[in-house]
Amino acid sequence: MASKDVLILIFITSLTLFSITFGLVSWMSRRRGDREKFAGRFDAGEAKPFRGIYRQWFQLAYMYGVKLPLVQSYIKRIRQRIAIIHPYDEISLRYETVKLACAITGIIGLTALLLVWSHPDPGFIVIVVLAAVVINNMLVEMFINRLERKLLVQSVELFSLVRHHYQQHGMVEEALYEGAETSGHEISIHAHRIYNALVSQDPNDELERYYEVAPNRYLKAFAGISHLVMEFGDDARKKGSIYLLGLSGLTKEIQLEILRRDKLDYLMKGLNAIALAPVFFTKPIERWARSSFPSMDEFYMSKLGFVTKISIYVIILISYMLLQKLQQNRETDYRAVARKVTWEERMYRIPIIRWLVGIMTPTPGTMKYDSRVRLLKESNAKIKFEWLYTRRVLYFFLGFFLALSLAVGLHVQSRHQLLHIPVSLNHTLFGQMNDVERMQAEETAQQDRVIMEQLQMSTKATHDQIQQAVRDTDSVGLTKEQIEIAADRIMTKLKRYDSEYLKWWELLLSFMAGIAGYGAPLWLLYFHRKVRNMEMRHEVYQFQTVISILRGMERITVEVILEWLNRFAVIFKVPIQKSLLHYEHGAQLALLELKEDVWLPDFQRLVDKLILAVDKVPIKDVFDDLDGEMVFSFEQRKQEYEAMIDTKAAWARMIGFTPMYALIFMYLVIPLIGMSFSQMETYYEQIQRL
Repeated sequence: MASKDVLILIFITSLTLFSITFGLVSWMSRRRGDREKFAGRFDAGEAKPFRGIYRQWFQLAYMYGVKLPLVQSYIKRIRQRIAIIHPYDEISLRYETVKLACAITGIIGLTALLLVWSHPDPGFIVIVVLAAVVINNMLVEMFINRLERKLLVQSVELFSLVRHHYQQHGMVEEALYEGAETSGHEISIHAHRIYNALVSQDPNDELERYYEVAPNRYLKAFAGISHLVMEFGDDARKKGSIYLLGLSGLTKEIQLEILRRDKLDYLMKGLNAIALAPVFFTKPIERWARSSFPSMDEFYMSKLGFVTKISIYVIILISYMLLQKLQQNRETDYRAVARKVTWEERMYRIPIIRWLVGIMTPTPGTMKYDSRVRLLKESNAKIKFEWLYTRRVLYFFLGFFLALSLAVGLHVQSRHQLLHIPVSLNHTLFGQMNDVERMQAEETAQQDRVIMEQLQMSTKATHDQIQQAVRDTDSVGLTKEQIEIAADRIMTKLKRYDSEYLKWWELLLSFMAGIAGYGAPLWLLYFHRKVRNMEMRHEVYQFQTVISILRGMERITVEVILEWLNRFAVIFKVPIQKSLLHYEHGAQLALLELKEDVWLPDFQRLVDKLILAVDKVPIKDVFDDLDGEMVFSFEQRKQEYEAMIDTKAAWARMIGFTPMYALIFMYLVIPLIGMSFSQMETYYEQIQRL
């Protein structure tokens, strides 16, 4: 049975089983509904029994899924992403995890099955499987981003409710509790956790635990401000209470973040799908070109055609990775989780790998070493310096051996095609060979292969020897001119067969591929740092918002401000943590070191004010001009956000459409033009012979 028939049978069987399952579930739902009606149990909706059934099924699916090796890792990865954003209870978390996993795998599985059914080719099946893995990650990120945005919108509603109730009671805990009761479901869970932490016996310890699992910086700031006002009181100023001013500042920050995300999502909508689409169009384009232009067979079956296809797949993969970097909005990179042993760490334990890494790494204290360490910090890479070079060394050998294996495999494939590919005697640019012409081409290829094997694939055979071999194997009575053409063709094949060996320049290209693999991790870090540099200044503006809230509170010190900046920071988290660790040994030295670690002028000016506030000037006086700066900074940030979004969108459009352009021009237009010129030369030679 052919593979296509097997796939059709699998597809029909799946539909049948789905229909049977749906029928059984419907029948059980009706039976349960009838029993409840008979017993006098009236529910609000008719879908509740069915909902309870499939919730139970999802719980069972989770219990059995975590016992399977591959399914277990997939379910745990989705569970971890959902749990960070939404702290469900255990039952709801399992239900949401399995629901998302079933929805994604169902959509991708059905689509992949239809694609493979339409073209059951082994190479195409591998490409579809790889594309399914990539699309799975994309769908998970889409779901998480949607949940993050929903949480931000509900946070604005929560702050509005807390403001209203605080103005009524003047008590933070009461306002928080009443606001949590009437806010959205997702944000109410976080609000209740903050309330329980604030009214506990040890609020500081409970809040630190919440900071470790908070989904974004705004909820961290909200929890901290609420705690400070409860502990130190709300000193009303001319412009209002500190707590209400803090809520207003956080609301503005969240609204600006929502607008930024919405506009960025709108401008980059669909680019991931556009970047991945060429994966599914390579085979249809190749099939159409072969059916319409027979001479294109020579390109698609050649080494150049295979290398072009591989290059397009590499371009698609790189474009998708860069798009993911541009669209990344994660604030959950800093988590106090158990550190897992990475594959770089395992490889670094091998003595020969450690020796190679020791040779390739720059010497500590040199300018190159310092620049690499700074790059790791500024790009937020969570790997050690030695592990980075372990990755680079292994990527070098991987790129080298993959390119070398590809070159050797292409030579083997070319030799096989020289012996078995049908020989077309009629060189036409348009149309397709009929069955008779194809049979003749296959017979000609078989005769050439027999003669070449008789000559032992030797290029030392003379033209007369080849002609004599053609006469000896002739069974149709070829003319002298046809024998001459056949001898020339076989001579050309013998030369091409003999030339299919690994050449020095192919070894050099393999070495260059290894160098590209060696530099790829470093280039990716540079790209990541460039993307993050766009957002450095905006994080400084958010620091100013936090300081504007804290400066009016009594007993606020520079160390407390640094602790708050550490909770709120994402990009500058590592240098701020380092400064906090060294603060007890000397506040001014720790702040000077913080200033040296970050090159951004806006951040350095902020640190200069903190240095001034350590011993000489009170914090209120140091930041007395902050209110005026905040008004200007907010308007400036909106303009810079727009410029940053436009820049990201321009990069995303260029990166997203690159695979499509590469597919059209590299795989169709340029080869077709080349084949056209080749056919024109052939026609010109034929005209000259007339």
